[in-house]
Amino acid sequence: MFTALFGSVEQGIIYAIMALGVYLTFRVLDFPDLTVDGSFVTGAGTAAMMIVLGYNPILATLVATVAGFIAGCMTGILHTKGKINPLLAGILMMIALYSINLRIMGLSSDTGVTRPNIPLLNSETIFSTFGNFWSGLGIDSVISNALKSMGLATVPTTWGILALMIVVTFIIKLIVDWFLKTEVGLAIRATGDNKRMIRSFSANTDSLVILGLGISNGMVALSGALIAQYTKFADVGLGIGMIVVGLASVIIGEAIFGTKSIVRVTFAVIAGAIIYRMIYALALRVKWLDSGDMKLITAFIVILALVIPQIVSKYKEKKRKAKRLEERMALQKAKLKVEQGGNGLA
Repeated sequence: MFTALFGSVEQGIIYAIMALGVYLTFRVLDFPDLTVDGSFVTGAGTAAMMIVLGYNPILATLVATVAGFIAGCMTGILHTKGKINPLLAGILMMIALYSINLRIMGLSSDTGVTRPNIPLLNSETIFSTFGNFWSGLGIDSVISNALKSMGLATVPTTWGILALMIVVTFIIKLIVDWFLKTEVGLAIRATGDNKRMIRSFSANTDSLVILGLGISNGMVALSGALIAQYTKFADVGLGIGMIVVGLASVIIGEAIFGTKSIVRVTFAVIAGAIIYRMIYALALRVKWLDSGDMKLITAFIVILALVIPQIVSKYKEKKRKAKRLEERMALQKAKLKVEQGGNGLA
């Protein structure tokens, strides 16, 4: 159980980068961007292709991020310049990226034809490179011995991936927090709230939408590149339903931790991604469920994340109304007693 939850936390903190990208489009820009399902694979395929060709994993990951940024910008251009409905623009780009991703992964072969997947079993990745450095520190043995002394029979083989991703993800969180408080970031937030208002201040909303979508999908592609290196393979179907996973992370995080400030909500999104993966891992341990039920489990988690906060909100509102009614009744009784006392004295 512990190792399963540990693995889900590792994956969750990688997917949290993707969830932050989804948050930028759906919450900040108020743009229903379905490009995510395609740009996630773009990041994974680009990174895997370059790693197989012998490029440095860090460089491959950076190029994958840029590829996702370009894909997001194209969605923004379709919407702003082509005047295409935002939902349709995302769908069109997602469809186009399916073929583009096949071509990108095909570059890893000598023939250059389309390729549906790329294995990375014997390739050097960011995680294997960092793992070599981490293993020399001797931290794993200290943590493992401490956990075994507490009674845990099986412990993770390494804590290096988790340590690396905590640092990377929270650096990205801090950058997002800073960016959304800059002049450009505030303009993007204002564009999502009220385009007409921000246009009255002579802001170019088209450029802001394009930039926001580019940054969002760049983060999604970065997450895809890291997931490909974590799982040691990239597949053209890797991004199916990824937008739902991102939304589930955002909704769960906001429902539990709230949305009072940018710093708080970005932390909530990261925590939501981790909680989602933990719920998913626990669901798969149910005997009558298997990996083929993944999409059903995802849909069920999202439904619960959407419905439960509404039920809780209605219950709290009902309690507030009942409390206000009691206070009014008590006030009326107090006034009545005062009036009766006054009449008695008279």
